[in-house]
Amino acid sequence: MKQSDHSSSGIDIKKYFLKKNLKKDLPSSIVVFLVALPLCLGIALASGAPLFAGLVTGIIGGIVVASVSGSQLSVSGPAAGLTVIVLGAITSLGNYPTFLLAVVLAGVLQLILGLVKAGTIGNYFPSSVIEGMLAAIGLILILKQLPHALGVDTDFTGDEGFFQQDHENTFSAISAAIGHFSLGAVVISLLSIAILLFWPKLTKLAIVPAPLLVVILGVAGTVFFAQTGHPLRPDQMVKIPVVGGFSEFLGLFTIPDFSQLGNKNVYIVAITIAVVASLETLLSIEAIDKIDPIKRVSPTNRELMAQGIGNIASGMVGGLPLTSVIVRSSANVNAGGRTKMSAIFHGGWLLLSLLFIPQVINMIPLSCLAAILLVTGYKLTRLSLFKHMYHKGWDQFVPFVVTIVAVLFSDLLKGVAVGMLVSIFYLLRTNMRNPYFYRITNDGDKKNVRIKLAEEVSFLNKAAIQVVLTNIPRETNVIIDGSNARYIDPDVLETIFNYKHNAYTKGIIVTLENIRKHYTVPKLTNQILEDINK
Repeated sequence: MKQSDHSSSGIDIKKYFLKKNLKKDLPSSIVVFLVALPLCLGIALASGAPLFAGLVTGIIGGIVVASVSGSQLSVSGPAAGLTVIVLGAITSLGNYPTFLLAVVLAGVLQLILGLVKAGTIGNYFPSSVIEGMLAAIGLILILKQLPHALGVDTDFTGDEGFFQQDHENTFSAISAAIGHFSLGAVVISLLSIAILLFWPKLTKLAIVPAPLLVVILGVAGTVFFAQTGHPLRPDQMVKIPVVGGFSEFLGLFTIPDFSQLGNKNVYIVAITIAVVASLETLLSIEAIDKIDPIKRVSPTNRELMAQGIGNIASGMVGGLPLTSVIVRSSANVNAGGRTKMSAIFHGGWLLLSLLFIPQVINMIPLSCLAAILLVTGYKLTRLSLFKHMYHKGWDQFVPFVVTIVAVLFSDLLKGVAVGMLVSIFYLLRTNMRNPYFYRITNDGDKKNVRIKLAEEVSFLNKAAIQVVLTNIPRETNVIIDGSNARYIDPDVLETIFNYKHNAYTKGIIVTLENIRKHYTVPKLTNQILEDINK
């Protein structure tokens, strides 16, 4: 169980400005900025929203959400998992301002979910499923970024679904890209990958972050291939809106249509966004905590409130719904991010790039940014992870592999749901086979059987207890001892009392020791901690 959310209060703000942390956070923020930029644009394009909406969502996810969040490494922004919902919602609600109202209301619902401690749901995601989700995201990054690295950019950047909007799927898109690759894009992506892998090993020169060097190479490559008569196509480049001045910048914002507060369809969309965004956020938080080198634990309820504030802010200025995003967050971890300042800085870089250097940003080829994501994917799906999960046993390895396959061939939430079902199957199977909750002893030649229950006897143990009781031979004295039991599930109690009542038909005498007719549920860990701290 994760620590209670209030334990994260009283944070020392000074640590965010320590030189040792800023030395890691500043370079990492540049990497996250470079990764987030095409993702924000691609997801906005796929959602049927203005490109500016994607950028403003990334800015709010960086500056606003990270400032409020208790997570040190999570990075928020527009999420690929919401594109279908957003596209459908904009169409069904009729216009973009009405959709923005739904985003604001979704944020309010997330605030409420955080206040009622709904974030504790995140504590119940099995480790095998989270590990499988991370490995799947790594494979998706590799598979989805290969076409972009080859210079074939028919699908939007950031797509995570198996079936694409261009009527291709993950594998057919790669096949098509191989047959129509661009020499310039391939050269840039291969050189970029080489720099990302080998530059950090040159300790004296590695002060300059490898991803920044990759972008400089990409811009230089763009100029070089243009000069040689083989220019990269516009669809192979980053393309952010060019703002002529501050007044034009202000004109890009859109406000929600509050006159639609009586429209019931707005509330349906708001609930859908709140639920899906909250689940994606909780999954992302669990995953990022797994790969945090310092192994910090993020307060999930506070994260839901931070996401709620972020979505309210995003909806108010014309942005898309946002979540904590695994791709950006894992890029942050792999780049060496130490605190939330990395995410905050990345939001600042997004804002500054839009205001001051859009022409320079538009010279960056997508192939060099694809290289950054390819290396990130490689680190997430390393072979050692598969070996580690295999050595944990089949009950861990099978849900891990099933989650990977399910996420690859569907999407994040559906894949995790399938992994959860398989994990629950193994949990039930283990509880049915595991005899830890009873002990049978024979006293000499007498047919005496003592069944000693453990501290916690849940409904998961019911089937196994029934099997044991059903197979006790005739003419046996049975003692069911509950002296160690702090809690016995009502279904198990009913099974025990029914057995005692009917056992005489087999000549079995049943004695119950220290078994009450009713047990109250033990206090939650958080409540116990609060009692201790009083």
